[in-house]
Amino acid sequence: MVYSVAIAGASGYVGGELLRVIAQHPELKVKTVTANSNVGQKVSALHPHLLQFADLEFVDTNAQNLAGHDVVFLAMPHTKSAEVAAWLSPEALVLDCGADFRLEEATDWDNFYGGSHAGHWTYGMPELITEAGKGLQREHLAGVKRVAVPGCNATAITLALAPGLASEVIETHDIVSVLQVGTSGAGRTLKTNLLASEIMGSASAYGVGGVHRHTPEIEQNLRKSSGKSVQISFTPVLVPMSRGILAVNTAKLAAGKTAIDVRGAWEKAYANEPFIHVLPEGEFPATSSVLGANTCLIGLAVDEHAQRVVIVSAIDNMVKGTAGAAIQSMNLALGLPEQTGLTVNGVAP
Repeated sequence: MVYSVAIAGASGYVGGELLRVIAQHPELKVKTVTANSNVGQKVSALHPHLLQFADLEFVDTNAQNLAGHDVVFLAMPHTKSAEVAAWLSPEALVLDCGADFRLEEATDWDNFYGGSHAGHWTYGMPELITEAGKGLQREHLAGVKRVAVPGCNATAITLALAPGLASEVIETHDIVSVLQVGTSGAGRTLKTNLLASEIMGSASAYGVGGVHRHTPEIEQNLRKSSGKSVQISFTPVLVPMSRGILAVNTAKLAAGKTAIDVRGAWEKAYANEPFIHVLPEGEFPATSSVLGANTCLIGLAVDEHAQRVVIVSAIDNMVKGTAGAAIQSMNLALGLPEQTGLTVNGVAP
């Protein structure tokens, strides 16, 4: 069966990446792409690399244009997704790549976003360890009609830390994550700090001091993995690369645990996960290795001097961090093989 697809907000980076990934999917046919200021332009004007969709024209984002599709992807700013989602049939599978439906607690939304909390949809991270290590989020995605696609920073950190918390080889407090993030993570809207003259040869921290909006999402995930309250200090750093996230995460080694326990926890957790790979001892990932792939690479070390575990994860923020995660969750929701249309192989530099 071929499923008809609409992408709301297809003119942006996320929309373009969804189109690129969908082009490789044998069960999907894109019928409609919507935009705001780019209505009337062809896909080739904004995404010239997408030859398969070059002549498809952007139309207005409204209820009429989005009606009648089997699958609708929302690639829109926060609060706008909730507005558009309200127009859509309950029979359509809707996947929101924004933040509107990720958070379970209205207080978290109030504290980090403000305004009305739209509610919570099924979270689209199949590999998320839940029930304090006894379950996986994958089990909740089959047959659903509404999916909240995770944030890219949340994905890089969650997949890195969850096995250690679920197996109790790391402590739940004093967790620190510093992420090097490519400029595409900031979206397509022009910002003065993202001009080539400002970013080339420079790195700058942002969302400093516990204010980044992915913080409550990360802690929500890690509570599910550990069964306990988890606190994290998370700082992203904008670096001069177009895409990718390298997350350096550290946590206290639990009393009585060893380096053997640490490696065993991660290797056991991800032994059967096609999109997550734990690297051999002494090896650590680079973002160049995951470009274009729906893959998370993880490297592990134990800092014996500081008695901390160091977990380095790398993802392509546009694929495993967004579009690939959406397709992976969509496959599960539709009952398709989870890996359909997705690749574990990066693009050679």
